[in-house]
Amino acid sequence: VQLQASGGGLVQPGGSLRLSCSASGLTFSANGVGWFRQAPGKEREFVAAVRKGTSSTYYAASVKGRFTISKDNANNRVYLQMNALRPEDTAVYYCAATGRGNPIMSSYFQTSTYSYWGQGTQVTVSS
Repeated sequence: VQLQASGGGLVQPGGSLRLSCSASGLTFSANGVGWFRQAPGKEREFVAAVRKGTSSTYYAASVKGRFTISKDNANNRVYLQMNALRPEDTAVYYCAATGRGNPIMSSYFQTSTYSYWGQGTQVTVSS
């Protein structure tokens, strides 16, 4: 299984980016998928997730209302639309997918729930 995150870049505060995650060897429609981020000197933190087998989505409080996670099952991709970006959103963003089983809701916020990880894409918000 390989996940590939893309779409990062440099954007001004208030701007938008859309991150994309593609997969080989795994079907996103059958797995839970999450986005995490890690800023320099900080731990990896939860950003957003979509629950396995449902359309239920979860967001970190810091991004709720600004970010939207979505699945494109036809193309086996997951997107993270990021609007109203702030300097504190600067980080490497990772997509991740769950393995077997159906994690409970609270598990989606934890890195240990995810079996597969992409390589990360850098997002820099700066004027």
